[in-house]
Amino acid sequence: MNPRAQLSNPIFVALDVDDKEKALDLMKETRAFVGGYKIGPRLVLRYGESLLKEVARNGAMFIDQKFFDIPSTMESAVRASFDMGASFCTVHAQAGVEALTKLAELEEELCRTRPFRLLAVTILTSFRQDTLPSVTQGMPIAAQTMALAQLAIDCGLTGLVCSPEEVQSLRAQFPLAFLVTPGVRLSHDEHGDQTRISDPCTALRRGSSALVVGRPICQSLEPARAAKIYYEEIQKA
Repeated sequence: MNPRAQLSNPIFVALDVDDKEKALDLMKETRAFVGGYKIGPRLVLRYGESLLKEVARNGAMFIDQKFFDIPSTMESAVRASFDMGASFCTVHAQAGVEALTKLAELEEELCRTRPFRLLAVTILTSFRQDTLPSVTQGMPIAAQTMALAQLAIDCGLTGLVCSPEEVQSLRAQFPLAFLVTPGVRLSHDEHGDQTRISDPCTALRRGSSALVVGRPICQSLEPARAAKIYYEEIQKA
């Protein structure tokens, strides 16, 4: 399967806002230029089911709760995400073999109903080598990312989340994986708390299947214009 086949447009807008009406306005304004929307705890915990179902009606919904718990709890959380309309859902690769294997089996089951993909998170894009937890600082980020990716793939998952800095090596190692890269910025955008970043064309050329763009669009005075600029940029790739 083509790693990008599940999306007609590889841009996810991260709805990193706290107000439901703001989120709905962002979706309305950007819908023509993006493939889907990433929604996390800021909105999920405030508005729950009603907003999730609204997001799912506007494009591919990516629930980003990064589930990391005992296997049965993770399975239940993923199933609930699917029931809310999610097409994508994140789990932590560090959850281990038992959890990831069961989640891969669950993904296969859910895909019999409609397309659905779990995304195993490797190392967050906000980390630098010197800001990693002390217990993991002895291993380079690139090596940790590859090890976690290999674990997820070995357990049967095909979706991974990594920074643009690691995506090229993961694409070479896992040519059929669905690789999602946050930390995507244009040259004039503020970096915020993202440290391992790249522009959208570079990320796609290195092998990204989908890009996550949050604040550069959500905090823009003209979100539609900002989304259009990103859309036009990816055409170059």
